[in-house]
Amino acid sequence: MRLSTTALLALSALSFPGLAHAQTAPQYPALPSETPAEFQAPTAGFNYVKRSVMIPMRDGTRLNTVIIVPKGARQAPILLTRTPYDAASLTGHAESSDLETILTGYDNAADVVVDGGYIRVVQDVRGKYGSEGDYVMNRPLSGPLNPTPVDHATDTWDTIDWLVKNVPETNGRVGIIGISYDGFLPLMALVNPHPALKAAVPMNPMVDGWMGDDWFHHGAFRQINLSYILEQVVTRGNSAKWYVSHYDDYDMYLGAGSAGALARQRGLEQSGFWNKVVAHPAYDAFWRDQAMDRILARRPVAVPTLLVHSLWDAEDIYGPIAVWKAVKPNDTDGKVFLSIGPWSHGGAIEDGSRLGALRFGADTSLHWRQEVLKPFLDRYLKGNDATPAIPTVTAFETGTNKWRSLASWPAASDGRAIRPVALRLAAGARAVLDGAPDAKTYEEYVSDPAKPVPFRQRPIPPYGYDEAKGQSWPRWLVDDQRDASGRTDVATFVSDVLTAPVQVAGEPVANLVASTSGTDADWVVKLIDVYPDQVGSQPQMGGYQLMVSGDIFRGRYREGYEVARPLAPNKALAYRFGLPTANHVFLPGHRIMVQVQSSWFPLYDRNPQTFVPNIFFARPGDYRKATQRIYHSSYVELPLVQAAR
Repeated sequence: MRLSTTALLALSALSFPGLAHAQTAPQYPALPSETPAEFQAPTAGFNYVKRSVMIPMRDGTRLNTVIIVPKGARQAPILLTRTPYDAASLTGHAESSDLETILTGYDNAADVVVDGGYIRVVQDVRGKYGSEGDYVMNRPLSGPLNPTPVDHATDTWDTIDWLVKNVPETNGRVGIIGISYDGFLPLMALVNPHPALKAAVPMNPMVDGWMGDDWFHHGAFRQINLSYILEQVVTRGNSAKWYVSHYDDYDMYLGAGSAGALARQRGLEQSGFWNKVVAHPAYDAFWRDQAMDRILARRPVAVPTLLVHSLWDAEDIYGPIAVWKAVKPNDTDGKVFLSIGPWSHGGAIEDGSRLGALRFGADTSLHWRQEVLKPFLDRYLKGNDATPAIPTVTAFETGTNKWRSLASWPAASDGRAIRPVALRLAAGARAVLDGAPDAKTYEEYVSDPAKPVPFRQRPIPPYGYDEAKGQSWPRWLVDDQRDASGRTDVATFVSDVLTAPVQVAGEPVANLVASTSGTDADWVVKLIDVYPDQVGSQPQMGGYQLMVSGDIFRGRYREGYEVARPLAPNKALAYRFGLPTANHVFLPGHRIMVQVQSSWFPLYDRNPQTFVPNIFFARPGDYRKATQRIYHSSYVELPLVQAAR
């Protein structure tokens, strides 16, 4: 028997009396909302005008763009930043009527922008925050890796074209500037530059994600970036967050096993970019064809470009120097410039008087912004030929703490030639300049994947925590290395006390002759300045071990980066790989140290030390102890200037 709708409602009312009340409750008039449909904030007292526009690209996609014009601006140049990090927040550091206040923060050299009277433009890249379209990490150029007709080069061209036609206050000259990912984007703008693009400032740019920037270093995966990958790629507005499960990152990564296993625990297999990383552990065409140094090396230099490099950049320490080496040979009329500073990642727009325990005697960042960045932008964006050209290279020399103006890089400040000199890893744990090699003797240690060498003192706070919560990630490269030198699984070699200064300028090169009892191995080499036992002016620096340069190499790529091959167990094999650029003077009374180890954890994923086709899929049983031998024919090739003034 079927019941009518009315009968069903009646039956329900008997069973649930509240339902009957809900059906018969009187309807009250709505209380008028006190929130206006659209609030118009008064800005009469502001010293700028802010406009938010959606700029159309050639495929119809519109990109969210914030334009900030100083009040009263006429014939002003434009300074553009393109970003995946939220244009609204980068142009709204604080609620203020003052232009410099709202611009102070990441990616904004606010003092230079305001003093120079620049029109500031910040744009969300396609697929992020307020922009339409699809997001692809470091979107490759249109071609084999990108079948669409649009990329960051075309988007920049279209953006500049719109700006010079639709911003009436501009003089029609545009510069592009940015840090990190935002520094990669100025490099993309140089591929096919718009005629109105008159200057580019790539600061600490992402250049080659496999060779030595964000994702790998010589094949070893930088697993500490897993949290960045998740937050950056799985939502348009970075709303998904990596959750913290341990106070010490070391415990979290060790407990998870492989980087691939931890990624699966956190749902990263839903990310297209992560799946690409896992599918391309070697340096194949996927990585080679999007490396910006390789791309730009095939093109003429058309736009004045100021490359900015930080000596202790914990994220993109490879890129700026790689681009310099790639493009400078094509620079026939002196358009390419290089700055090297004693900074962490993005440190050129922060306080540059110190980094960790190091003191530089002055604000190096302020000096650079006023003496290098400002005249560079003035000359090329204001068309002021009377502004003196900056030196081709401006390099801060650590140790002596002096700025040097140079005609090339690498170069000695007094014009002398730089010569490669071997710092031998000799018997007796000694480091000897120009020492004799010994192919028969060695130092030995046991590398245990169950107890990997921490990359810094524990506990290691989760990557991304702010300073107030103990996050000191940006400065870890200047951490005291004494913890490592005291471990039995780190081979340490140290020189006699120096009686004269030793200056290096350029890239040291590790030349290891080493064996392992396993079938794969990682090799970490660190060049270190050991301070005197007592430093009267700064007692806490007594005996400090400052890493001047250091990097990792995954042994399976010894025969070539394109294909992984197992290592022959217990056989002495040669490994040669470059370390990051240094511009440093080891002062009298100091010593030179080299540390060699087989893990740098959890910065890099653990090598199982048993060859497996893809370490992302390594299983617990694959991780085994190995005996490592560093033969005394090993050395670090130093780009040496014989003495320093």
